[in-house]
Amino acid sequence: MRRTLFTLLMVMAPGAALACPVCFGQSDAPMAKAMNLGIMLMLVVVVCVLGGFLSFIASLARRARLADAAPPVARSEPQEGTVQC
Repeated sequence: MRRTLFTLLMVMAPGAALACPVCFGQSDAPMAKAMNLGIMLMLVVVVCVLGGFLSFIASLARRARLADAAPPVARSEPQEGTVQC
């Protein structure tokens, strides 16, 4: 119902559906410059978040590799608080 109402409204009032001046080609307007800076900021944030995930995964992989390469610790005597059968 909402979609039909919205479509009917856009067909009856095409002036409300027009794009902003940036889409019409006025790329030197202050609004276009601000929009471009906003897009760049969002891209930088996404790249930083993805870089954080990548560095976290790399550190986990490095720690796992170091744990696998370490020689096993031989425990001949029972530790305090453990039961030996």
